[in-house]
Amino acid sequence: MEIFSTNLAFFFKKFNIEKAPRFCYNDCMKIVIIGAGFTGVQLAKRLINEGNDVYLIDNDEDTINHYINQLDCTLITADGNNMETLEDKKVGIATADALVTLTEDDEINMITCSMVDSVYPDLLKIARVRNYAYYVNTSEVVKKHADTFSGKHRPLYGIDFMIHPDIEAAEAIVKAVEHGAVSDIVTFGDKFELAALEVNKGSAFDSVALKDLRKLADFKFIVVFVESGGVSSLPFGDSVLKAGDRIGLLTETTNLPRLLPLCGVKADRLRKIVMVGAGRIGTNIADHLIEKNKKPFYKKFFDSPANSGVDDFVIVDSNKERSKAASERFPTAKVLCCDITDENMVREEGLDKFDLLIAATHNHEMNMIISAYMESLGVEKTIALVAQSQFADIARKLGVEVPIPLRDTIVDSIMSHLHGKNVTGIHTVSSGAFELVECDLPSSSKFLGKALKDIAKPGEYLLLLIKKIGASDYEIPGGNTVLSAGDHLVLIEKTGDKKVLERFSS
Repeated sequence: MEIFSTNLAFFFKKFNIEKAPRFCYNDCMKIVIIGAGFTGVQLAKRLINEGNDVYLIDNDEDTINHYINQLDCTLITADGNNMETLEDKKVGIATADALVTLTEDDEINMITCSMVDSVYPDLLKIARVRNYAYYVNTSEVVKKHADTFSGKHRPLYGIDFMIHPDIEAAEAIVKAVEHGAVSDIVTFGDKFELAALEVNKGSAFDSVALKDLRKLADFKFIVVFVESGGVSSLPFGDSVLKAGDRIGLLTETTNLPRLLPLCGVKADRLRKIVMVGAGRIGTNIADHLIEKNKKPFYKKFFDSPANSGVDDFVIVDSNKERSKAASERFPTAKVLCCDITDENMVREEGLDKFDLLIAATHNHEMNMIISAYMESLGVEKTIALVAQSQFADIARKLGVEVPIPLRDTIVDSIMSHLHGKNVTGIHTVSSGAFELVECDLPSSSKFLGKALKDIAKPGEYLLLLIKKIGASDYEIPGGNTVLSAGDHLVLIEKTGDKKVLERFSS
């Protein structure tokens, strides 16, 4: 089960092929990161906060000098794709647990992993690869030759896990569209979903204590976190919600539409969608939505087939080549080669009357501006691709319903592979304050045979879901639920709180 929809570039896991070397999460890990761009630095910060030994390499001296006094790790100015650099005593790749390549060049990322794999095959290697063709070709080769790769064969290109940012971003946006653009969604199995919703003034949840919320619904749900006044916290029963608070709600997929009105949130039908950006991410989004439009893909929210599907799908891009390519690829969509900020064009095409705008360009600041601008003209809802969670907060204040933080998604994907064999997924929520963690309870855990009520730590972590061995899907555990070896758990903890994961995954 892949709990986080954004973690979809892990082709070995996808085809049930376990090739990646593993290490014990209890140990301090030594991790070499090549590329000190934004993603590399954010990953380094997360790993440093957990007490790991991090080596950050970049060939730009100014970049390295900029972070020398900001990061408590070893920073090196050098070409990371040079074996002499990696084997130098300053780095010591031979004693590292993992190598993560995050340069702007796909080929360098891949070749570096391949080169290192030829000498150090037991080292975990993760590469960011933006070229969609590499991802597809790699996935197809592994799928076609699954029997070969299930043996002692080395992973393709020597890369244990290939991370494709654009695919992950597109997947997150598509999921938000499927749910009416009311929230970013985290999916658990086929049965449960978590949505972050704002409590609107005068709604059923407004001015109600958390302990009394259950009285307002005849189905199970969990308040996972609360954001109030800029502060994120795990829920306490006596806490009183107020208008403007943002809360994480976990429930069965079929019950999510029934939770929305309790927060005062309305899930309107999205019949008319305009997407800005016909680049890699936009193309992936259109591939999903136009294909799904052949079938009712609003079934989660609306039972009637008459309410399903999109009447108008418009793609806008100011680049002639991208617009032409989009027009040829999506003949059922209307493609406009123009500037979305041209108000006359917007009025003439009637885009101001559309239900949803998706801003999916690679200019993340522009995505926020476009979204706010189009809402001011009359567009009902907007989804914007933004750089990181801090920008997501700004985007919400500008009126964006669903901001998708691209770089946080990438770091989450990488982190899920750097926590040992028992941790299978990580997703940050609440502006990065908390982590949702999926892990397997090992036979060595001190929690074996104990009831949840005996190990609960309110305010420190919450055990949200459990899938017992042999069960087809997750269930919400109760206080008397007893933990057993092999149980698949989903819990929420403060980001970087290593001791919580150690208790459950080791």
